[in-house]
Amino acid sequence: MTAPESLTDPESLRERALDALVTARDRTALLTSCVEEPELTAQHSPLMSPLVWDLAHIGNQEELWLLRAVAGREPMRPEIDGLYDAFEHPRAERPTLPLLPPEEARRYAADVRGRALDVLESSTLRGTRLTEAGFAFGMIAQHEQQHDETMLITHQLRRGPAALTAPDPVAGPPFTGPAEVLVPGGPFTMGTSAEPWSLDNERPAHQRVVPAFHIDTTPVTNAAYQAFIEDGGYQDARWWAPGGWDHIREHAIGAPLYWRREGGQWLRRRFGVTEVVPPDEPVLHVCWYEADAYARWAGRRLPTEAEWEKAARHDPVSGRSTRYPWGDADPTPEHANLGQRHLRPAPAGSYPAGASPLGVRQLIGDVWEWTASDFEPYPGFAPFPYKEYSEVFFGSEHKVLRGGSFAVDPVACRGTFRNWDYPIRRQIFSGFRTARDGAA
Repeated sequence: MTAPESLTDPESLRERALDALVTARDRTALLTSCVEEPELTAQHSPLMSPLVWDLAHIGNQEELWLLRAVAGREPMRPEIDGLYDAFEHPRAERPTLPLLPPEEARRYAADVRGRALDVLESSTLRGTRLTEAGFAFGMIAQHEQQHDETMLITHQLRRGPAALTAPDPVAGPPFTGPAEVLVPGGPFTMGTSAEPWSLDNERPAHQRVVPAFHIDTTPVTNAAYQAFIEDGGYQDARWWAPGGWDHIREHAIGAPLYWRREGGQWLRRRFGVTEVVPPDEPVLHVCWYEADAYARWAGRRLPTEAEWEKAARHDPVSGRSTRYPWGDADPTPEHANLGQRHLRPAPAGSYPAGASPLGVRQLIGDVWEWTASDFEPYPGFAPFPYKEYSEVFFGSEHKVLRGGSFAVDPVACRGTFRNWDYPIRRQIFSGFRTARDGAA
């Protein structure tokens, strides 16, 4: 991987960190100013926190790491640390806590931010591992953007009229390329030891040998998934892992979340608007069990995490692993659907400039993609800067998602970035693509 100058030069890193922090805060402000106070303090689903909790939690984490850990300053509001500790209070009980009211939460987060920018301005971005290359500032920008994505999920869950608007992706010509791409077998470099803001579970870089496989050129579309539904996929136990079969029967699941059948067609609710399900978009809001069942029905399987990353990063000509499918350059709007520029995936096959050297499209952006793999540490993993970011989640309970969605900011999305969740989760912006063995 060849790092751009913005990842190595101190002043470029400072500008990058400032831009990432400002971009994240602008998005946080949008997500928390577009609804009235009762909507901020309400819990729209037991799966999610009230929006006002996320707002103050963002400020509290920034204070903990940038003001206390980096700058060595005294705590501003030590009495609220426990309220905004994500591991101390499950999401379902957070509405019962004495949370900061919306205006106080905004003032607190703004006060922290002003002081944090002073710390950034005076930092050498050298010295400790926490400050080297501006890691702590990048970590906090990623943390805020991850919570912004969580708040966008809450906006999708809330009932009532639309509170957010965004232009639709510009539709290009329909994709007419091959349905799948052959990824040659052999070794490749997985993970990273060079990306300065990469998180602990992405490290270290290591060699993996992956046999040849085929992978879908694009994510699975709504139209393709509808064929699975119409063929009785949700009523046929053959396609389902045992836990998945039990789950869909217990909860009477028969389609992706937010879909309903009406008048002979499928409709969906999307950010307060009801619309016909667009056939050419990647399917969205499916859990791992649904993705796995579709793949079995189609005579295929989900790609492993190593296969997904090889398809996304390996250049078979140079033998290098790049930062993104298109190379080492940061994403632009021509490469991928990221950053909440749109509130939906782009049609399957979009963004040819973002394709991998082998021609696989939309590996970054649009929808998080379920993989077949459990969330496990890489060889040589070391937790940093705290065990609770990754280590406590390792194991068979969580499945890995890759690639990011339209709701993910570029700072929190790259070819090595790893996401994970329970296999029953559907409120997340998740889709998938399928794979099959062999070179034939």
